[in-house]
This record gives sequence, structure tokens and C-alpha cells, in this order.
Amino acid sequence: MPESGTPDAPDARQLASLPTTKVARAARFAKTGLKVGANYVKHYAKRAAGVTSETEDLHAANAAELYGALSEMKGSVLKVAQMLAMEKNMLPTAYSDLFAQAQYQSPPLSGPLVTKVLRDAFGRSPFEVFDEFDINARQAASIGQVHRARKDGLTLAVKVQYPGVADSIRSDIRLVKPIALRVLGLDEAQVRPYLEEVETRLLEETNYALELQRGTEIAAECAHVPHLEFPRYYPALSTNRVLTMDWLAGEHLKEFLATNPSQEVRNQLGQALWDFYAFQLHTLHRVHADPHPGNFLLRADHGGMVGVLDFGCVKEIPADVYALFTALLTPETLADEARLADLLTQAGVLRPEDAPSRRTFYLQTMQASLELVGRPFRQPTFDFGDPQYMAALYQLGDELMQQPELRQQREPRGSAHFIYLNRTYVGLYALLTELRASVRTASGSFG
Repeated sequence: MPESGTPDAPDARQLASLPTTKVARAARFAKTGLKVGANYVKHYAKRAAGVTSETEDLHAANAAELYGALSEMKGSVLKVAQMLAMEKNMLPTAYSDLFAQAQYQSPPLSGPLVTKVLRDAFGRSPFEVFDEFDINARQAASIGQVHRARKDGLTLAVKVQYPGVADSIRSDIRLVKPIALRVLGLDEAQVRPYLEEVETRLLEETNYALELQRGTEIAAECAHVPHLEFPRYYPALSTNRVLTMDWLAGEHLKEFLATNPSQEVRNQLGQALWDFYAFQLHTLHRVHADPHPGNFLLRADHGGMVGVLDFGCVKEIPADVYALFTALLTPETLADEARLADLLTQAGVLRPEDAPSRRTFYLQTMQASLELVGRPFRQPTFDFGDPQYMAALYQLGDELMQQPELRQQREPRGSAHFIYLNRTYVGLYALLTELRASVRTASGSFG
């Protein structure tokens, strides 16, 4: 008999709502691939018949189909959508606008399926494991969803991983690859190292035991950084697929900004975030690499406090990659074209076989990009609320997308390690810009 006030056991229809087996997920991808292909056929058939068919309409139709499939399947493919949404210049607008929704919300699992996951993990229902357990998810994302619970007087956050996510990552990437390559116009051999890097990080994100270890370690190492708060983790209430931690107070960025915090509070929050990432980068050589708004809780007390969540995605930075990444941001590098060219060659952006014209193009493009993007690193303080700076960043992105050389190339360049380093700072800049924070970027105590 079910516990009083708890859902009945899940029926077959509820369990079937989330594709978990390779066959089911392959079938869902095949359906999506057929629809995307059909959209291309319609588009080119109209053009052949002399009927106007806007490319934007094709992108919109394919984006809607892809996002529908990703939301339904959750897991690795939805996580990739989150990443693509952060790289606003990589995708056509129709894709990036729609995929941005994946950063904030995803349809949650049903109560009966949540109960099954907890029974599989602990041999007991959540209502037996915890004194209180809210069966309705407070937040649902790509790999898991969070429930509020209580035990022994503590208020807890219980992250429950979606069934089948860990087992499906490699097959998902193989299945989504042909669609993604077609949409982005890329060659498989060129993107293989980058896909391998993404696959490795995604597999790590499904290992909640690893997240517990990393979260505990990084929280201890960063305990001296002011105005940060980290949850405690509870190993006895956690497994590889269920993670239990303290429920932190605070609001996500959008809700917090609606309270109209003072500039002083905004600055302190921004400083805490900058110092957190500076210490990780320069001292720990590993960073919390998923800095989207859903992973931070903000409060105005004590002048501004940041709660840091979700250490599932942590990028370990090899010593040579750290040296290269930081060297590219220095004023000495920007002032010395030969040094810049040497570093870009080490990074795989410039290649020995490049024609002189292509080499010059990439060198000039990277010099302009590094000057602008690296500007906060080269100044003692930086105002992320300066609208002129953000306008310049957006203008640079637009200009790069209009470059015929880049539009024709459509090939990735650079170290695969830079995927998550770049993602980290794209996310951090976005947070600081939304806060309109002015921060001391050359804070010697943390860098």
C-alpha cells in the first residue's frame, strides 16, 4: 500500500513519458531527423518553384522541432542546448533564443517516477528516507531536478537524476551528431576532439558522488573568499544518482534583481563572483564551469551574499593550458604580434598550413577579440554595467558573424580545453553584466 498522502506506484504510461532506453531515444532522434530533413526539402522545393522561402523560417521550424525533442529527452542533449545558448554567436538567432529557455526550466518528472528513483537508490520511498519530502520539484533542469525535504531539523535540497541519463550520453551524442553537423555545417573529423571534451564533462555531471567530492573540496578551499556561501553535502543521504545538501536561502538572479538592490550590494555580489573565479583559475587550476544564473542564489544581507550551487561541471586546467590562457590576456601579448602569433599557434588557432592571407585574417581577428574580451583582466577595476562595453562586445560578435572568411570556413579552431574555460567566462561576464557590478579585477588576495 502506498504511504498516506503519497502518489501511487508509477504506471507504464508515466514511465514511458521519458525515453530512457537507447532504442526509445534513437526512435525519438530519428523522428526529429526526419522532420528536420522534411523542413529542408520544403524549403528548397519552394525556392526551386520560385516561391519565397526565408532562411529564417527554416531555422525557426528546425529550432522548434529540436528544442521539443531535447526538452522531452532531457539529459546530455538538453545540456548541450544550454551551452549553445550561452554561445550566442554560434547559432542562428532562432536556435539561440529558444535554447536559452533550457537554462531556466525543463518539464519536471512526475511524482510516481521520482518515488521510483528514490526507491531504486535507497530501497525506501522518499517519505521513509526523509521526515518530510515535497514530491513537487522546486527546479527542473537538464540532468536532474531538485526537491525540498527535511530531516532531523535540517532543511535539505535533494537533487534527483533523471532515469537513463548517465547510460544514454554516448549514444545520444552519436545520434544527435548528424543533425547538429547538418545544422551548423561542420565536418565530423574537425569537431571530434571538441565532442570528446563535451562528452567527458557530461559523463562527470551524471556522477553525483564525484559532484559531492568536488563540491566539498572546493567549498573548503574557497572558504576564505568573502561573501560566499556553500551548502554542506550529506553522503549518507546521497548516491551516484541522488545528491542531498543544505537548502540555501536566496533568490536566482532574475528574481533578486526584481527587488531593486542597491549599487553597493550589486558591487559586493559581483566582487564575490569575480574573486571566486579568480581564486579557482589562478590557484586551484580548476573552475566551477557552469556559471548560469540557476546555479547561484543571491541575498542582500551582510551587504550581499552569493550561494554557490552545482559542482557537477568542474573543468580541471592543465598547467600548460593555464599558462597559455593567461598569457593570451596580457597587455604584453597584445603589443607583440610575433608573441601573439606564437601563442595562437600553440593554441591551435593558427596552423602551419594556413595560407598567408588566412593567417593574417585569424591573427587580426584574434587580436581584436582578445583586446576587447580580455579588457577586464588588464585593468585594476572594471565596470560591467558600462553599456558601451557590452555594446562593443555585441558589435564584435555581429561583425565576426558577417565575416565571409568565417562564414565560409565553419570550422572549429583552438584547444578543446578552451571550450569550458570560455564557457566559464562567458557565463561570469553575463552574470556581472546583469548585476551591473563594478569590481576590483586585479584583486591580489585572490589571484
